[in-house]
Amino acid sequence: MKKKILWITLAFVWASSVQANAQYDKQDSDYKRWFVGSTVFLLGNLATTNPPNFAQLNVGYRITGKDVITLEPKTWKYAWPNGIHPFFNKSYGKPEEKFPGYVREYGVSVAYQRFLWKGIYAELNVMPTWQIFVNNDGKKIDNGFQIFNTYRVGYHIKLFKDKFFIQPSLAITHRAYHTTLPAGFKQLDDKWSKFVLGEPGFHFGFNF
Repeated sequence: MKKKILWITLAFVWASSVQANAQYDKQDSDYKRWFVGSTVFLLGNLATTNPPNFAQLNVGYRITGKDVITLEPKTWKYAWPNGIHPFFNKSYGKPEEKFPGYVREYGVSVAYQRFLWKGIYAELNVMPTWQIFVNNDGKKIDNGFQIFNTYRVGYHIKLFKDKFFIQPSLAITHRAYHTTLPAGFKQLDDKWSKFVLGEPGFHFGFNF
């Protein structure tokens, strides 16, 4: 399912690239400063196996034509270590790498975007999360805390006379800090890097 979402996303990016008039002029005071949006990976909730029960809302403000700040409350659950690339690593989804249960997380990201050239931007996204560890019987066994960073490069594409936009991107994710995982979870998590390289992203939004 994840690979299908990735291919759908790439196809949509290609189809939309003809409208790639992007970035807001630094001196332009008429552009809409506020926006709301989310991510196309909400479609992952349609997966028949291990759906993430994922939700995300982005609320952003353009400080200038080149500087953007966004708050992103989100929640999801996962049953495989975050260090496994969900699209390109075949270990993701294998029974032997599965946690003895799952992790439910609640977090709020603070993201800062800086437009570098035309529609190309760099982003730093810092997300503290509260973790709830659940065993295979559906019972809570522990709590945890994590700081999850995302270092992203993407492209901003205006649509429908700038009423909407999309932002395809690639990112490095980094589990900068987390408390000790419970037994069974920790042994599997320790096998994998705290970084994942080349994770695709696809945000969309409505300007107002």
